[in-house]
Amino acid sequence: MSSSRIGLRFFQNSRAAFRNAFRQSGAQARRFQSTDAGATAEQQSTFQRLWNSPVGIKTVHFWAPVMKWGLVIAGISDFQRPVEKLSLTQNAALTATGLIWTRWCMIIKPRNYLLAAVNFFLGCVGIVQVGRIALYRRSLKGPGEEAKQEVVEAAK
Repeated sequence: MSSSRIGLRFFQNSRAAFRNAFRQSGAQARRFQSTDAGATAEQQSTFQRLWNSPVGIKTVHFWAPVMKWGLVIAGISDFQRPVEKLSLTQNAALTATGLIWTRWCMIIKPRNYLLAAVNFFLGCVGIVQVGRIALYRRSLKGPGEEAKQEVVEAAK
């Protein structure tokens, strides 16, 4: 019962904030910019600041990282897969993507820390997977490889 009240209050407050943000009162109302940014930032609710932010919820700067978390979650779920079923090229590409785009997120304006975070974790997941693959492949070429060569030579 209390969770439905919380949801109702959130809906009513966000609805009022949305209406107030886009209500026009003559020629003085401006939709996307304000002449006194400092005063309006103090008067805005948290929802309005998030909505009007350059990396807010109405922009691709918010939704792209949110969707990219799916790649990180998929990479983490691959920790349970057997190493021989993992693709080195795919995980190397995820590692490179994560590392390159993490750096890029710190260069662009506005800085997108949410995108930088998801790319950093994508790079970390890729590094772990590439490391697992490398260790597995090295174990295949280890002392067992020399023993195989000896058996082949002895058979000849």
